[in-house]
Amino acid sequence: MNALILIAEDEPEIAEILDAYLTREGYRTYQVNNGQSALDVQPLLKPDLVLLDIKMPGKDGWEVLAELRRRGDTPVVIVTALDQDIDRLQGLRIGADDYVVKPFNPVEVVARIGAVLRRTGVSRTEAVLRVGRLEIDTQSYVASVRGSGAGSERGRTDKNSGEPLVLTLTEFRLLAHMAKSPNRVFTRSELIDACLPGGDALERTVDSHVSNLRKKLDKAGAADMITVVRGVGYRLADA
Repeated sequence: MNALILIAEDEPEIAEILDAYLTREGYRTYQVNNGQSALDVQPLLKPDLVLLDIKMPGKDGWEVLAELRRRGDTPVVIVTALDQDIDRLQGLRIGADDYVVKPFNPVEVVARIGAVLRRTGVSRTEAVLRVGRLEIDTQSYVASVRGSGAGSERGRTDKNSGEPLVLTLTEFRLLAHMAKSPNRVFTRSELIDACLPGGDALERTVDSHVSNLRKKLDKAGAADMITVVRGVGYRLADA
């Protein structure tokens, strides 16, 4: 399972930017906008890393960091506008694994997260994603539906074998992106940012690609894996 990053950030625009860059790189994400919520969900989600702002309503980042350290050794990367040396030292003293000052380059933040996860032994992503009977090899760009019955037409008896889906590059990117977070609802704009180079595609372009992808999954025996959530976007089910 891909590493899960808990984003604790009260500025929506910053949270969305971090979320977009992290999901694009294969991480799972969960957002909260205050310190108490971060502490409430941490024992339930058991995130692999917490991306923590300091100036948040309710409990601030210092309190959250101190409590997380009392609970265990979940890696924490601080992202804050506090740029004084005394603030950096306090963060590291309490137990932060890294400290990033705003404004930041989101690519650098993702790279720092990857470095922290490597140091703590957490894998960022797996080469092969499996969702239900769907199997996606992100390195060879091959997706197949196991036990689809396609193999029996050629005389194979292995019910777990799957016929590769014939997908365009964009269809493969959409499928792999949704497979990294099964059951999550992705908005059309999220899918554009993550899967369509240039980011200038229209939402109806996403609809067209997803429609073609659903037809191919249906033909392979995986009907209704991708469902439409009206007014929001699309979900890939893990059943």
